[in-house]
Amino acid sequence: MTGKVRSMPEGKNFGFIECAQGRDYFFHREDFNGFWNDLLTDFRKGKAVLVEFTSEETAKGLRAKEVRRTDGL
Repeated sequence: MTGKVRSMPEGKNFGFIECAQGRDYFFHREDFNGFWNDLLTDFRKGKAVLVEFTSEETAKGLRAKEVRRTDGL
């Protein structure tokens, strides 16, 4: 699946990805394959952070796993 990082709450180790289908997926720092600080920095600068991931249904909702950037970084 593909999407764009929609939000990353300040001081937290998680965020949300918005898919083209309009659904949101939760992801945790441990689900991200890359440099977390680079992801945070680019997101805070307002860059569109594009990702691909696998998804799973949990008791709390949709979760993205194996998240990696596709925006060239």
